[in-house]
Amino acid sequence: MTRPEPGSALADDPAPVEVLESERVFEGRVWDVRSDTFIYGDERITRDYVDHPGAVGVFAIDDDDRVFLIQQYRHPIGFRDWEIPAGLLDVDGESPLDAAKRELAEEADLVAADWAVLTEFWTSPGGSDESIRVYLARGLSAAPEAFTREAEEADMQTAWVPLDELVDAVLTRRLANSPLLIATLTAHAARERGWQTLGAADAPWPTRSPGRGGTRAGAE
Repeated sequence: MTRPEPGSALADDPAPVEVLESERVFEGRVWDVRSDTFIYGDERITRDYVDHPGAVGVFAIDDDDRVFLIQQYRHPIGFRDWEIPAGLLDVDGESPLDAAKRELAEEADLVAADWAVLTEFWTSPGGSDESIRVYLARGLSAAPEAFTREAEEADMQTAWVPLDELVDAVLTRRLANSPLLIATLTAHAARERGWQTLGAADAPWPTRSPGRGGTRAGAE
């Protein structure tokens, strides 16, 4: 097993493989399931995974270091969990930053003057190609108009929570939504470093591979 050299930058490595076949085996309302057959080393391997368009989240923090949260019902887990505003990249031609601005307006009735990339991560790399980019949004103000919400968002609750209190809730395992947990701890660490780790709002997003099955050999 190889190990990083002392002092070297630790980073994930791209690993392109030869994909022989790629088939959409289930078409869902939000995302699909795809089956790929590929060559890895000397083996021919088939793996199924959720083919996801990607998503964005917004960690909106005000001048008093309070974070805007929403609570809504999530049917797969049977909980009303606390989350950050977030949504799918499912609008043709819309940039990730514009999607984040849309989600903040739709779910929080807020707009922000200052945007930066806080973190990016794969939600479940063993079974999904979903990547989420979370933006840090500051300089907050009320949106020009309030949005009408329906379905699970109809009874959505909101709260402004101090960042330090939010960190305590994460560390004592009272919260379990992964984008919220990751964004909270990243923001706390970034604040300790004077926000010097933030990325430009329009920075490239190398870990996102939307519709990757559609670009593979034999894809439908």
